[in-house]
Amino acid sequence: MRIVKAATLVAFERGYEGLTVTAVVARARVSRKTFYELFEDREDCFMAVVEEVLDRLAPAVGAACGGEDAWVERVRAALHALLAFCEVEPEGGALVLSYLLGRGPSGDDLRGRVLEFVERALAEGRSHLRAGRELSPLTEQGLVGAVLAVLDARMRSDSASLHLLANSLMSIVVLPYLGEAAAVRQLRRADPAPAPAPAPAPDPLEGLRIRLTYRTARVLAAIAAEPGASNQEIAACVGVGDQGQISKLLKRLAGLGLICNTGRGQARGAVNAWHLTPRGVEFESAITRPSAASR
Repeated sequence: MRIVKAATLVAFERGYEGLTVTAVVARARVSRKTFYELFEDREDCFMAVVEEVLDRLAPAVGAACGGEDAWVERVRAALHALLAFCEVEPEGGALVLSYLLGRGPSGDDLRGRVLEFVERALAEGRSHLRAGRELSPLTEQGLVGAVLAVLDARMRSDSASLHLLANSLMSIVVLPYLGEAAAVRQLRRADPAPAPAPAPAPDPLEGLRIRLTYRTARVLAAIAAEPGASNQEIAACVGVGDQGQISKLLKRLAGLGLICNTGRGQARGAVNAWHLTPRGVEFESAITRPSAASR
């Protein structure tokens, strides 16, 4: 969803306090009406972004540690998966780390559930304690907080080298449970490889026999901003006075599979209602997406 992607970037750049409806709709190039059709307010939008990122992060972490039997290797695999995710998706990773550290809406229970899950996973290490040793009941909470704080700080300076933190973080995590010798062994392990670069996104122009013009881009942007717009509304938005021209352009875009008409159409005396198709959303987003330099 383009609004979720836009909100992720805005929150990454400005923090939760800077995540305003105005900033999100401007980045997503949609109307406020469209925003409020999907979200109640900025908090609702922020939580949708957090949940969307967690929905992708959780399976990656689960798959990484699912094949490990030993507790320490499961923790290490989970940490590697988290670091890799944050390297590949720094905006989403930074947003979730910030949220888990307490920045964002108060009163929701998602943060508490995630932190409790991670703390329980670490608490399994208590089964490895030597006889007679005792840990503070706040050990897991302190470890999770420390790891999140380190990652949050590093994300804002050098997210590309997060994988190099794995040994140091694992040394901190295992120390209370397995002792100093085990912590040193973690420090001396070979550095893990960086996360592989994501596969290049498919070219949305591939296979489209279309000459991209300013007017074409404006028509697609108008439909993206006002789904269900009629021929006349689109023409007014892009400044085309000739209804024949706009009809011809809309018909051509529909033939390319970029837009579709959900109205009953002029033949029945009703206005058209144009929407972007999934390919149209991808295409329009690609030609209007801000460059990395401008971000």
